Amino acid sequence: MAITDIKQFAHLTEADIESLGRELDAIRRDVEDSRGVRDAKYIRRTIRLQRGLELGGRIMLFGSKFRPAWVAGTALLSLSKIIENMELGHNVMHGQWDWMNDPEIHSMSWEWDQTGPSEHWKRAHNYSHHTFTNIVGMDDDVGFGILRMTRDEKWRPINLLQPLANVVLAATFEWGIALHDREAALELEGATPGKINSQANKDFARKIFRQVGKDYVLFPVLTGPAWKSTLTANLTANVVRNLWAYVVIFCGHFPDGAEKFTVAEFENETPHEWYLRQMLGSANFTSGPVMGFMSGNLSYQIEHHLFPDLPSNRYPEISARVRDLCDKYDLPYTTGSLAKQYLLALRTIHKLALPDRFLRATSDDAPETSSERKFERAEAALETLRTDPVTGRRVGLLSALKSRAEARIPAGAKELTAGATAGAKELTAGATAGAKELTAGARGFTRRRRRRS
Repeated sequence: MAITDIKQFAHLTEADIESLGRELDAIRRDVEDSRGVRDAKYIRRTIRLQRGLELGGRIMLFGSKFRPAWVAGTALLSLSKIIENMELGHNVMHGQWDWMNDPEIHSMSWEWDQTGPSEHWKRAHNYSHHTFTNIVGMDDDVGFGILRMTRDEKWRPINLLQPLANVVLAATFEWGIALHDREAALELEGATPGKINSQANKDFARKIFRQVGKDYVLFPVLTGPAWKSTLTANLTANVVRNLWAYVVIFCGHFPDGAEKFTVAEFENETPHEWYLRQMLGSANFTSGPVMGFMSGNLSYQIEHHLFPDLPSNRYPEISARVRDLCDKYDLPYTTGSLAKQYLLALRTIHKLALPDRFLRATSDDAPETSSERKFERAEAALETLRTDPVTGRRVGLLSALKSRAEARIPAGAKELTAGATAGAKELTAGATAGAKELTAGARGFTRRRRRRS
């Protein structure tokens, strides 16, 4: 099953976790104390950019009957929707800019450009997901109620359709999120899904009417004769935004190394253990400034889960300090390329579509799910190696994971690798010696020819 004792899994003592938590608290204080003009300029520039892109796209679509105008308008509109969804809507509604006291850029007033009402999302995401991150049975974002993403969830025949369901979810991601958040709103209200006149259903219907009417009726009609091509452009832009948001979210939550937890772990959790759970339950993907911006800086998902209400433009600088802490406490900092992280998540989706009898690993020791039980056999040895006697360096979870990975390599493979390495060294040495002899012979031949001449 998933992690039930985070201290044991992380190979940290209570004092270690308290110390780690205090250092993370210090990072929060430093960022909060330094928020100011440059951050305000950043978010206002982002809003101007997003609105400029949308306006440019809408203008181009007046000529969308011509393919170049359709392509340009659709591209600008897609970029606009991605920025609004990722860097603006998501982050503003997390309260990252509430400190500015600007009613336009405030979590209480922002309504984003997608199907689900912002109030539904804030309840399901800001509270449920960020409080109960990756706790099986408490965090509904583990698979979004559609996909089986951990062996801790019982396999059902419908899971065989996961590969297809994943494709549908990716293309219609805003609708999947909206329906998921609506369920949370209904539960909070105490209403059944079939109760049509519930407040949650009314809010949901109102937002759908507004969003669908804007994208598929109002803006197409405004372009007159080009309404059909404008309609397809709006649909395409929404699908592009959905696909990108889906990939970013899945890369941050479901690659190998993004651990899952049990309710038992949560019941006795301290605030500083909450920090540790966020670090172990999230994953990053490598990005430069442009990709970071287009992902809403959710390429720094670890930092976002640690500090969801700090300005997203600060995540790159925060990540350097979090990396240093991971190195200090010998904790993994789970990251990789966008392609690698998504392919790992995709592998889990397809693998867990199958019944458990077709899977070799257990929920205690699988690439996508593990627990402290995976270390039981080596626990005594690990206790004695809390600090390396030679280097004085802390030995913790990262070292333990590396040791297990090395132990899994078959002895024959190790010998083959060692033999290949030794052979390569001998071949290199022989080639070097041969080259020296050949060079010496050539020099001698040249000298003899000079003497004769």
